[in-house]
Amino acid sequence: MEPARSEMSILPNGKGHDLGEEMCMPMKTMMEEEQNGTHHGRFDNPDSTLAENIEFLPNGEGKKPRFTDFEGKTSFGMSVFNLGNAIMGSGILGLAYAMANTGILLFLFLLTAVAGLSCYSIHLLLKSSGVVGIRSYEQLGFRAFGMTGKMAAGIAITLQNIGAMSSYLYIVKSEFPLVLQAFLKADTNSGEWYLNGNYLVVLASLSVILPLALMKQLGYLGYASGFSLSCMVFFLSAVIYKKFQILCPFEEFSANSTLAHAHLNATTNHAHGYHNGHVMVDDSYCSPQMFTVNTHTAYTIPILAFAFVCHPEVLPIYTELRNPTQRKMQHISNISILIMYTMYFLAALFGYLTFYTNVEAELLHTYSRIDPYDILILCVRLAVLTAVMLTVPIVLFPVSLTCSYAHIIEIVLFVITLIYICPVLPPPGATSAPCLIFIFPAVFYIRIVPKDKEPMRSTPKIFAACFAGLGVLFMIMSLSFIIIDWTTGSSSALGGH
Repeated sequence: MEPARSEMSILPNGKGHDLGEEMCMPMKTMMEEEQNGTHHGRFDNPDSTLAENIEFLPNGEGKKPRFTDFEGKTSFGMSVFNLGNAIMGSGILGLAYAMANTGILLFLFLLTAVAGLSCYSIHLLLKSSGVVGIRSYEQLGFRAFGMTGKMAAGIAITLQNIGAMSSYLYIVKSEFPLVLQAFLKADTNSGEWYLNGNYLVVLASLSVILPLALMKQLGYLGYASGFSLSCMVFFLSAVIYKKFQILCPFEEFSANSTLAHAHLNATTNHAHGYHNGHVMVDDSYCSPQMFTVNTHTAYTIPILAFAFVCHPEVLPIYTELRNPTQRKMQHISNISILIMYTMYFLAALFGYLTFYTNVEAELLHTYSRIDPYDILILCVRLAVLTAVMLTVPIVLFPVSLTCSYAHIIEIVLFVITLIYICPVLPPPGATSAPCLIFIFPAVFYIRIVPKDKEPMRSTPKIFAACFAGLGVLFMIMSLSFIIIDWTTGSSSALGGH
């Protein structure tokens, strides 16, 4: 393939010639040169590919680089799958509960605002990347603030990845045994190894997660991401179907019908009644609320704010993209966020309209209150577990670009050990997510974009500064809620993605 025409700087004497073979190097070498201050690549044109935007050294010595050295091989569709899988997390299970504490209209407003802010945040990342020709979050931090910025970005990404992996594997550890137990209708005290969450999480990590995490190309992970998203579409379809199957007031499953009959004639409270050995929710709770404010409303705002966390994966996906341009990567981001936005809203809406204020923080647990042996719900829970396992390799991919296979194995083993020794996991995403979504993209943009191109008082940089301030506000809110939870002993499920 013949590379596109490059823009060559001309010497003051009018002479110019090609640069040597040292310009033909992979992206990692370019990033190393960027760190040393010897590379002068720019990406000012959002429609131009990497090879079209090399600004050669002022001495005029330049040669058009080989196109294949800078291009990835992942298609547009696979990139959408990968980024969508990076966005989609277990947090979708709690959005119906969030809607129950905000109301439909307030939830829709918050979700729309967060989706728009996420698109803007990715725009800032891509714009900063285009100015300096870097497609690494840590290297952007280095370009903006030196080693301090690089370390801050690296620590935030590490905390976010470990937090996400820990929450995903903890779901596998706690939910997988329950699903198998319900399928097999086994005794909880049977002692079988395949009903032990500690064994199952190790088996899942070694047989599914680790082999995928060791892949160095996102193109192959696109198939796993596509299957993961298919599992979540199955989950959404089941939620919509169950809305028309479960009528409110719904009847709760009772394992001891004799005990329920004994209470049949007893005085009941305002929330529940008993009917045919089942607990029946009062129909006074079977009406949707458009706008609700209660003690749990404030907790849902950070949860929604972090619903579109995918920023550590944006630049690696950009690097692996075939024929990469800023505009194409922005389209991929917008499409992925739009798809997740639609799925989030539909899952929250139909889950909420099924159970209303009786919905639990984990939606699938609410279905189990009606019938714990419902085959459809058991299949849905298994599909969600599969989707969660297939999300972990995408979360790990930014690490795999800079770490060896041995380091990736060490990270996976560390997370497995962490969930072994910690019965309740802290939510590190409450601090790292605001940095990765709001603060870092904004401050990198302000620092990297030249002042002669966009002055500090220009509208784009003022917006970026306000965006960073919003991130600081979200971080303070999240940390405050965590401290309240720890002091009161409650749980708000903050930081789950």
